[in-house]
Amino acid sequence: MLRVDLHLHTAFSGDSSISARFLVEQLHAHPSIKAVAITDHNTLKGYFRVQKFADIYEDLTILPGIEVGTEEGDLIILGVEETPKIPTTSSSAVDFAKACGAVVIIPHPYRSIGIGDLAMKLEADAVEVLNPTATKRENAMAFNLARMRNLPGVAGTDAHHPAEMWTVYTEIEAQPSIEDILKAIRKGFVKPVTCKRATLAEMRGG
Repeated sequence: MLRVDLHLHTAFSGDSSISARFLVEQLHAHPSIKAVAITDHNTLKGYFRVQKFADIYEDLTILPGIEVGTEEGDLIILGVEETPKIPTTSSSAVDFAKACGAVVIIPHPYRSIGIGDLAMKLEADAVEVLNPTATKRENAMAFNLARMRNLPGVAGTDAHHPAEMWTVYTEIEAQPSIEDILKAIRKGFVKPVTCKRATLAEMRGG
């Protein structure tokens, strides 16, 4: 069983202060979370940089990913090493992901820049039901969405700053390989988990 943060931004997102080197050092030092998906905004540069620093550590798994800003809202695509054409629509982003054999996660669907009610019909593999930057109500709505659509619910910190790292994670019944993790997400072998310390959502209420 792996503990994975499926949504994290590096400085390559432009609005994040987390450097690739710092991220890898913190991930290696963490007692139980040993895998992370790098999901920078519309770029894979952060993933390649993080992977370079992580190569020296045998206990770390770095998933290639991207948070695509579509015309309707954000989508996360995991398992790609190339970016879709930007600007794009949500349906085009999904088509791109499926053509690449990638996993599509709907992040913070009811928070700002989420895709909202479009999530009810968009083809996806999982829904982010636990995001510390969303309110309790927004996460509850995301959880209900996943339940209604019979999709797996996952967690991601959506961290942009060091203090936001490791507040939530997803337990995944998989071997520490990209292929096995993506397969487990599709099959729903996942569980979103909140760490013991208070998350941003708990502090915000809502």
